[in-house]
This record gives sequence, C-alpha cells and structure tokens, in this order.
Amino acid sequence: MHYDIDITRKNRILLEGFLDRLTLEQLNKVPAGFKNNIIWNIAHSIITQQLLVYKLSGLEGVLSDKMISLYRKGTKTERDVSQAEVEEIRRLLYAPINQTEEDYNNGVFKGYKEYTVSTGSILTNVDEALAFNNFHEGIHYGYILALIKAL
Repeated sequence: MHYDIDITRKNRILLEGFLDRLTLEQLNKVPAGFKNNIIWNIAHSIITQQLLVYKLSGLEGVLSDKMISLYRKGTKTERDVSQAEVEEIRRLLYAPINQTEEDYNNGVFKGYKEYTVSTGSILTNVDEALAFNNFHEGIHYGYILALIKAL
C-alpha cells in the first residue's frame, strides 16, 4: 500500500465521521466570518485530490465536470445540499481513493504537468501530488473543526 494513499484514507474516515455526527442543517450552515460550510470543505477535498492526481497527470478522474465546477478552488458555498447529495459525497470519500491506488499500482500515472500550489511548492509528479494532497486535506480538516466551533 502506498503510504500517502493510506494517510488519505485515514483522513477520509475522519471526514466521514462529520457526516455521521452532524445534521444536514449543520453540514450546510455557513457561520458568520466564513464563506464555506462543512459539506463544501469535504467535497472540495475530494475534488482537489482528483485534480491534483488525475488532471495534472493528463488523465480523467472519476468525478463529473459538474461536481468539479461546484467545489474546485475558488468556489464557495452557493446553496444548501440535499441529503441525497451528502450521501453521494460520502460515497466519493472512498471510491476515488480506491481507484487511485489501483491506477498507481498499475503504473497508470506516467506524465505530470508541473503545477505551483498555493504554498509556492511545485508539484512535478504524482508522488508529490499525493503527498501535497494530504497537506491540503489537513488544512480543510482544520477549517471543519473551526466551522464546528462556530456553529
């Protein structure tokens, strides 16, 4: 098992815990001083992993263009999500990571388009993308904890 993929899975378990413990209203609430809610942060983490790992490798991920457009960098919460959408996001916590592991083990990731992330680091290959993704998800995990305190 790839170490960074294992860490991502463990973080996704933590994210799923929020889906288990919080109400739909809590997941959708944007507290004063914030521009996004808990469910946006969870979905954004899923989307970003796919963009960093697949799109920059020149590959198609497993997510729809619509979902990517709703939760990619630079977006914000525009509407409440339904319980059905929460369940779809729950499913997507793991399916893309499982596909990533399978594709990684099968040597699918061959090329990579260099990308400078918000910290100024330059990603040059899929291994760096997998590592940075964990840093990124950790940031959003922290935002979620702050959002919970602000509820």
